[in-house]
Amino acid sequence: MDLKSLIRDIPDFPKPGILFRDITTLLRHPEGLRYTIDALTQKCKEAAIAPDYVVGMESRGFIFGPPLAYMLGAGFIPVRKPGKLPAAVHTVEYELEYGMDCLEVHQDAFHPDSRVLIVDDLMATGGTAAATAQLVQQTNCYLIGFAFIIELKDLGGRQKLPDVPIINLIEY
Repeated sequence: MDLKSLIRDIPDFPKPGILFRDITTLLRHPEGLRYTIDALTQKCKEAAIAPDYVVGMESRGFIFGPPLAYMLGAGFIPVRKPGKLPAAVHTVEYELEYGMDCLEVHQDAFHPDSRVLIVDDLMATGGTAAATAQLVQQTNCYLIGFAFIIELKDLGGRQKLPDVPIINLIEY
């Protein structure tokens, strides 16, 4: 399936000079959404990525993380923006393309020594994924890979990430 044909390009969003890859057009397409989850699952299995937990970052990681976790027989852990989680948290501050941000995960989210896969819709500069990897490391778990729908190769996000398998379905 040609997933690129299901993704809308929006120029100058969220600021001039940025070409935004809008996945809402993929999400509304039943066959495209099913294909996306099936393809991510298959690529994880081919790469021998067998997580105990799939981590998804707020908010689009919440869309793809739970069905991927289900397909891989894993649990799902949400990584949230500050103040959204009710129990004690690990926190990391990081840079993104448009400024600074912060992410949190519950301190008791994972069983010790668990294998963790991080999933998100898009990797651009790698800041959000790298910050999430830092959170996983704070929990004394093993990061075993990343899975993205889209990777913007020219932005060099891979260089910011730990040396684990990185899966993507689409490259721009």
